[in-house]
Amino acid sequence: MSQSQKLRLDLPLLLPDIPDTQDACVIRLQERMTGRPGVAQAHVVGVAEGKPQLCVHYDPAVISVARLRELVISSGIEITDRYAHFIGTVPGPLHARAAERIASQLRALIGVIEAEVSAAGAMRIEYDRTAVDLADMHKRLNALGVAVSAVEKRSEGAGSSSTVRKADAGDDHKEDHKGHKHDKDHVEGEEGHDHGGPFGEKSELIFAAIAGALLLAGWLCGRSMLFPSWLPTALCAASYFFGGFFTVREAIENLRARRFEIDTLMLVAAAGAAALGEWGEGALLLFLFSLGHSLEHYAMGRARRAIEALAKLAPETATVRRGTSTEVVPLNQLQVGDVVIVKPNERLPADGAVVVGTSSINQAPVTGESVPVDKKPVENGQAAVEGFERLPAENRVFAGTINGAGAIEVMVARKSDQSTMARVVKMVTEAEAQRSPTQQFTEKFERVFVPMVLALVVLLMFAGLVVDEPFSATFYRAMAVLVAASPCALAISVPSAALSGVARAARGGVLVKGGGPLENLGTLTSIAFDKTGTLTEGKPKLTDVVPAQGAPEAELLAVALAVEEHSDHPLAAAIVSGAKARLGDKAELLQVSDVKSIIGRGVQAQLGGETVHIGKPVLFTELPDSKVPGDVDEANAKLVAAGRTTMIVRKGGRFLGVIGVMDTPRPVAGQVMSELRKLGIERLIMISGDNQKVAEAVAQTMGLTAARGDLMPEQKVEEIKKLRNEHGKVAMVGDGVNDAPAMANATVGIAMGAAGSDVALETADVALMADDLAQLPFAVSLSRSTSRIIKQNLWVSLGVVAVLIPATILGLNIGTAVIFHEGSTLLVVVNALRLLAYKPFDKSTRPVEPAGEPVKAA
Repeated sequence: MSQSQKLRLDLPLLLPDIPDTQDACVIRLQERMTGRPGVAQAHVVGVAEGKPQLCVHYDPAVISVARLRELVISSGIEITDRYAHFIGTVPGPLHARAAERIASQLRALIGVIEAEVSAAGAMRIEYDRTAVDLADMHKRLNALGVAVSAVEKRSEGAGSSSTVRKADAGDDHKEDHKGHKHDKDHVEGEEGHDHGGPFGEKSELIFAAIAGALLLAGWLCGRSMLFPSWLPTALCAASYFFGGFFTVREAIENLRARRFEIDTLMLVAAAGAAALGEWGEGALLLFLFSLGHSLEHYAMGRARRAIEALAKLAPETATVRRGTSTEVVPLNQLQVGDVVIVKPNERLPADGAVVVGTSSINQAPVTGESVPVDKKPVENGQAAVEGFERLPAENRVFAGTINGAGAIEVMVARKSDQSTMARVVKMVTEAEAQRSPTQQFTEKFERVFVPMVLALVVLLMFAGLVVDEPFSATFYRAMAVLVAASPCALAISVPSAALSGVARAARGGVLVKGGGPLENLGTLTSIAFDKTGTLTEGKPKLTDVVPAQGAPEAELLAVALAVEEHSDHPLAAAIVSGAKARLGDKAELLQVSDVKSIIGRGVQAQLGGETVHIGKPVLFTELPDSKVPGDVDEANAKLVAAGRTTMIVRKGGRFLGVIGVMDTPRPVAGQVMSELRKLGIERLIMISGDNQKVAEAVAQTMGLTAARGDLMPEQKVEEIKKLRNEHGKVAMVGDGVNDAPAMANATVGIAMGAAGSDVALETADVALMADDLAQLPFAVSLSRSTSRIIKQNLWVSLGVVAVLIPATILGLNIGTAVIFHEGSTLLVVVNALRLLAYKPFDKSTRPVEPAGEPVKAA
């Protein structure tokens, strides 16, 4: 039985206005969840008991509970989880083996469902609150040596419950459910990493240096005839103590946890060398192994500090206006609705709306935008704060960004712990703790490989029965093989690259939720795009009004204005503003009633006792007795050929005409497509609800390779599934709101303009914080670089082991094996750290190229 069949999530069906579980919406929801990578099955249970629930079988190696929760919430199910989670840090940084040991110990605790600990010290624990309470969890963490210095509780909402449990294939799916309040318990670990040594954070490095100095002194004494013969051995023995101090501690902890790790192998090899009188080689082994540990900690510390630097971007205090006076208050005391004063060149303390003053703000710390963004005040600050997510970019500011030359006043829209920057830091910390697919593979490989090495070493102990040699030579060879076969470099090769990649992306305004999306984005060759608001500006304009024969243009515009005034569709605003501009003083808002949206087709309303339909031409092929007149059909065809999005207007039995709307393509779209093709993206597909000819016309101007038009929301999901089946992996780029279903079913969902948008941050695997399509090549390029470095590290780590094992069997000594062994560990760490200095494509040098290949029809 696969792991995906063992873990399941039961979610109450609380979809409004759904009469039964066979409703199309429920079926659609099941299909949407089943299509998600990592979800094996989604079906309804508990119907007989009158408590229908959606049961989701998932693979925790592909998708975490936290990520599944986000997708379920964005799918429209109201849930309150019966389990909570810690997002925090372990005193660290650690090395990869220690992180995995702590994670396995946490997973063994009763009530813990998932636990991940990264080498940079980030920790994420999912636990069942019915099996263990918060206080007990703290005690268990402390018992494992995981110090918890501060806890912050935050309620996440209310609703019903969900259950995660282990189930067998023949389980009857019966479980008692009780309502629980959901908390996210945020744990911050202690700062620094002292290793329990006398020199604090640098203890292991200093011990390694002392071990190296003693080893060198012993070697020099052995080469000189001026010192007694026992001194070199004594110095090497002292080197053993300092070089093996932390290794022995780690080995003891591993053995207590019933784990036989690389540290133990090194100690056995060093002890074997000492038993043979090779004190120098044993001391060299422990010195280099200890030095390697220290440098691993340094490397992971750099990745960790890159994340911590994000949290320190916001100032610690804010100047708040209190009537006619001002007051300086700590950041955590800011309340929604407070007005803060931001002086020139100061960092902004909170997310909010500009209410006084104008300025240009450097938003690079949050969105990665290289050019400062002009800001101006809103007319109604309170209304702007209430609709913060819909606020235009020119009025909205974020905590941690840098004010320009103008003094401004900002009305706070979010508390400090809910700001965009705080959410990014929390999500990046959580992403750090999630293992990538390659990391999971290497850990499984190690669990099989280490016992095989031990078996080989035991077998080599009996080589004297086949080869005529003394036991000392046989034992020495076995110890050399033990050193050569230890996969130290393999253990650190993937996590170091993934952590560095996630940290570098966050610094560039791209939020990547873990090593999985980072690796997938780096290897896929197909990207699908939504059109409106993604490839286009999302600001359509009314461009054409063609009345039918005998129908006045004024009537056509007046009817369209009256109906679309009540619609929230993006195109409705364009029709309303365009109609008002054309009618001018003649604009008179007619009274309409019973306005209904026809999903994917248009809108219907009642006006003067007659039914009005405004929608796509296909709508009128589905309505009875609604054949479109020849002149209207001909006018529509011409507008479509010109790249317009068209809507036909009918009032009662009369067709009033056709109106054309056009959305402006983003200026950088063509250049971005060219860059993506250079990065190896072979298929660039636009999926749109617009007419197929309109979709092709827009796609042609941007250089996309294919266009799919006339798609309903559920058809977009099917298109994504089809692309996944055909090409293995596909990314979906959208705004995170209307495109949520398609993004959730893509291998990687990418949301644009995620800064300030809770929905976009929750829905996406990768979030482009700025509403800038030009960030996409940076995200793809960084992901590809990360994938390349991971592959390079795997080749180096496995290649060195593959060469050293036969070399040591054939007689290579321990000293040389140690140098190559530890050298490969340092090489993969340094290689991974290069990602922290990754430089994106220079936007100023972007070439303007032709649109590219012809667009293929659906």
